[in-house]
Amino acid sequence: MDTQQAEHRRLAGSLTLVDAIAQSVGVMGPVFSIAFLVPLLVGLNASGSGAGTAAPLAVLIAAVGVLGLGWIVAQYARRIHAAGSLYDYVTDGLGKRVGAAAGLLYYIGILALGVGILVMIGGTIHDTLQAEFNIAPLPDAVWDLILLVGLGAVLYLGVALSTRAQLTLALISFTAVLIFAVYVIAKLGGGNHVATAFKPSSSPQGMRGVMFGVLYGVLLFTGFEAAANLGEETAHPKRDIPRAVLISVLAVAGFYIIASYAQVAGYHFSLDSLGKNAGAPLFGLAGPASAGGFGSVVVRRLLELVVVFDMLAVLIGCAVSATRGLFALARDNRLPAPLARISVRRGTPLVAAAVVLAAHLIVIILTAAWSGLLAQAGLPHYVAMFSWGSTFGGFALAVIYLLMAVGALRGLRDHQRLWAVYLAGVVGIAVTGAAIFGSFYHVTAPVIYAPYAALAILVLGFVLAFTHREDGAASGATASAPAAAATAAAE
Repeated sequence: MDTQQAEHRRLAGSLTLVDAIAQSVGVMGPVFSIAFLVPLLVGLNASGSGAGTAAPLAVLIAAVGVLGLGWIVAQYARRIHAAGSLYDYVTDGLGKRVGAAAGLLYYIGILALGVGILVMIGGTIHDTLQAEFNIAPLPDAVWDLILLVGLGAVLYLGVALSTRAQLTLALISFTAVLIFAVYVIAKLGGGNHVATAFKPSSSPQGMRGVMFGVLYGVLLFTGFEAAANLGEETAHPKRDIPRAVLISVLAVAGFYIIASYAQVAGYHFSLDSLGKNAGAPLFGLAGPASAGGFGSVVVRRLLELVVVFDMLAVLIGCAVSATRGLFALARDNRLPAPLARISVRRGTPLVAAAVVLAAHLIVIILTAAWSGLLAQAGLPHYVAMFSWGSTFGGFALAVIYLLMAVGALRGLRDHQRLWAVYLAGVVGIAVTGAAIFGSFYHVTAPVIYAPYAALAILVLGFVLAFTHREDGAASGATASAPAAAATAAAE
């Protein structure tokens, strides 16, 4: 048999700083996010409020807030090096029961993001081939199943392959879009008005509109902490995980500011022009000059391809995080024990991976067989399923970030720079509170049901946590303490 009970066993691995960065950047999906979420930033959303052509300013403010959260993660990562790190961080600050409830919500949220992105990729491949080349060799569901088989292989063969795959996919897509964004800015020449992009008055609603943009700007960074889930499989977690989280946030923030500026400037700071390309402004800019773009049909197709590459990196990153989280919760006796079984040959959470893959399969079947499920008028069903899953996941992660920021005020109270803990905590609470508010404000059915479903999962988590009989088993944070101490001594 290829598995064994692993209640107190640590996952195998010797990942590097680059692997950890790849995990965080992979889950954030910067290229996919900047390709499709800019319309939300500028105000082309259900609320009608946004940053307008001051979208880069909204991104900058959101980045500062996320850096506060990233700093908290970095401090905890120096102390706790477990597979379910974010769950352990909340536990350290707010106690085992709150941590257990938060862990359940966090990893179900990550899983929801992953299953949503898989059907989105399959549908995007199908529709892009049909639109660009007038061919449809396979139905959406078959593309989904091919992706699922590939994902299963990557998860089974080990986390090193997972992070290398994410790194390759994310690096190709990140570089291609960054080069194109810089090209657009250079091509504009005198048409650039940098000050306009960073003035609150550039929003139709002024500073209020900019802050609404920040609500969506925070969502761009969802998953920044994902490197922490690999703390147990990283060779030098005390050193590399904090660096990975902060480097990822800074690098992606710079990318977002440049790419968002290129889009608002590329449409000549006109919200009407952006609105006409609201589906994917980036692709509009990549089109030929005859259609108002800065590229060609070939360039547009290239960017469509690299966006799919980035979506694949998100898919892998979410699956890796979800499997580590389910494993950690089971090892701490918060989920059924079989989920804590590890592949002896590969040192990976095999049963947890199987559950994650099964969840993807269920959503593939539902998307193909039940066209009315969570349907939204005017959207392909796979987009509607992704929209709901990403809203659920984004809200779930915002709640966990909020709990972590609140808990840090207690969990990091022995930090030598207590003022920094309070500053990061207050900033983190402010931006996550704003993101949670944005999840409800003027959101219509069926998407509005997503945050309520996430709250239901959190309540269920509390019920299970408070009815669970403590049997002396250590939490993930406590269980990892001896190994963390050994790591610290070795370093």
